[in-house]
Formats: sequence, structure tokens, C-alpha cells
Amino acid sequence: FRECTCTRIRMEPIKDSTLLLDGATGSELDRAGVDVGMPLWSANAILEAPEILKQVHIAYLEAGSQAIITNTFRTHERSLAKAGMGDRAEELTYKAVDIARHARDEVNTDALVFGSVAPLEDCYSPELTPDSEACMREHGQMIQYLNDAGVDLILIETMCSAREAIAIARIAKEAWAISFCLQTNELGKLLDGTSVPNIIQEFEDAMFIGINCYPANTLAQQVTCLRSVVPDHVPIAAYGNVGFADDEGGWVRTDAVEPKRFAAYAMDWVDAGASIIGGCCGTTPATIAAIGKLLSSDPSP
Repeated sequence: FRECTCTRIRMEPIKDSTLLLDGATGSELDRAGVDVGMPLWSANAILEAPEILKQVHIAYLEAGSQAIITNTFRTHERSLAKAGMGDRAEELTYKAVDIARHARDEVNTDALVFGSVAPLEDCYSPELTPDSEACMREHGQMIQYLNDAGVDLILIETMCSAREAIAIARIAKEAWAISFCLQTNELGKLLDGTSVPNIIQEFEDAMFIGINCYPANTLAQQVTCLRSVVPDHVPIAAYGNVGFADDEGGWVRTDAVEPKRFAAYAMDWVDAGASIIGGCCGTTPATIAAIGKLLSSDPSP
């Protein structure tokens, strides 16, 4: 990674090791009986089930995660406003970070806390993306909240629109990284149809560049494509799903739902050039533990 003067960021170049992220939060909260209905989705846990949320973070840390991602995917003012809570964006963002930090400090003080910054609208609907000015203003506010709350790195994730991704990159400061949500039928294309290689220079200051919310069983091909256009010194992140959304809005599970199978796919991502790996939709602490087990037994550099 590039050098950063942030107080807690302690990431050194990944050459002979792989950084293990956590897995899904929303589905784990759902499994624990927390109401994750829209529009609050996982943000409801910050208010109604903070201890359960903390235990989700702890479970991932105990499974081997070296970095956990805050439950701030839906704490933008715009998202909360849909539940009549837009004026609580700063409060809930701070609380989510605080919960993650306390979990980290209980299990592994060397672990990192990444502050999640999600699309302002639906992850699979790039046509809903606001204009660039709104993106910069609203994401700038969110990034400020996360930095003030004490995250180690801003993780701009599940970016499906070039307009939104570029707008955030232009205002992101200090330690930040970005991860894209790509089409499944073409290599290197955002959901809005933009070719990532054509805009990759916009993210030259990112500490790493990645892909998430993508079927685990075919993610290696996208990693290979991304690795071919990202400078060698910039790490690649990959954290895939156990399935994918179908054309009718349903969910199709692949064999990656089984932790050992998912972990085997994750090793394919590493072979393709990723050095930061973890899980997205549907993954569990067991998934992360299975990846960690394979990483610890991998004799290759």
C-alpha cells in the first residue's frame, strides 16, 4: 500500500501474505433474528440490536478476519430519510463505528476497521444514481462522519455507477479504497456499462482496488481482468457472494454456499492476483474460517 500518515492505519505492502476481510453482516443479523427489512435494512441493528451486531463482528474476528467492515452500508442521510430518520445519519454512523471498534479491541487490537461507504441508491440500479454534485456532497458528509468516528480506512464499496465512483474518488482524502460491482456477462464492466479500464486512472490514490458483490465461482476472471489494468504496486481486493440475483429479483445460490467450496474459489482469486479477500452476500464466519485455513496451509508465496 502507499504510505499514509493516518494514526491507526498499519498496512504494509502485501507481497508474501494475504489480508483476510470479514463476511456478510446483513444476512448474519437476519439469521440472529434481527429485523433487516427495508428501508433501514442492517442499520436497524445499530438501534435495536447493538449487542447482536457486536457479536457478528466478534464472530468474524474470531474466525480470523484481519479487517472488519462497519455496519454503515445504509447510514447515509439519504437512506435513513426513507425511514424518517435522515437527521440521525451522524449519530448512527458513529454508533456503528463504535460497535465495530469495541468488538475489534475485545478480540484483536491489531485488526483494522474499514468504514463502509455504499451507493446512495440501490446497488443494482445505477440508473438511480444522483448527479455528481449530489454524490460529492452526500458522500463527503458520510466520509467525514466515518473519519471523525475513527475508522482506519474508508472502503467505498459495491460501486455500480462510474459517475458515483468518480465523484467519491475526487473528494476522498487520507486512507481510502474502492470496490466495484460488475456485470456478470462481461469482463471489467460496471453495471452502468462503463468499462473499468477506461476510468481506472481516476482511482490512482486508492490504497487498494477491488470487486465485491459478485458470484464467487466466476470472480477469478474479473480479478484477472482488473489486475491487468491496475498498477502492480496497488493491491487487488476480492470478496464475492455465495450466489447471485436473477432477472426476476430472486436469489440463486451456487455451490459457494458451502464454506470449503467458497474458500477454494477464494484461492482462485489469490492465484488471479488478489491479495485482500473475504466474503460478501450470504457468507458467514464459517466461510471466513475456511478461507483462513486454506491461507495458513498454502505453501506458495
